[in-house]
Amino acid sequence: QVQLVESGGGLVQPGGSLRLSCAASGRFLSLDEMEWYRQAPGKQRELVAHITTGSATTYVDSVKGRFTISRDNAKNTLYLQMNNLKPEDTAVYYCKAEVRQALVTGLLTYWGQGTQVTVSS
Repeated sequence: QVQLVESGGGLVQPGGSLRLSCAASGRFLSLDEMEWYRQAPGKQRELVAHITTGSATTYVDSVKGRFTISRDNAKNTLYLQMNNLKPEDTAVYYCKAEVRQALVTGLLTYWGQGTQVTVSS
């Protein structure tokens, strides 16, 4: 089994910064593509940022220039650096990973439990 555990959320004032982490643990061979999603109250979960195994990245327009997704493959950890935070960034943030658990299996999708980010003065 594979576990993804997010951390780093909290309360921050507008214009502030937070760094989210998502650590993968358990039995697996490798992590493939990874993503950060968020879900605000009453809204659908949305894709925020995506990173490939080669660290190519894409972002939703609303966070471009403010958020940076990165990964440390040696530590099996995904990050989301969030700068210049706005009240509309308030949401529960989830990481998602495509995981290869064995050479003969395909990729399986795992989600973290989520971490709350609140941007408010």
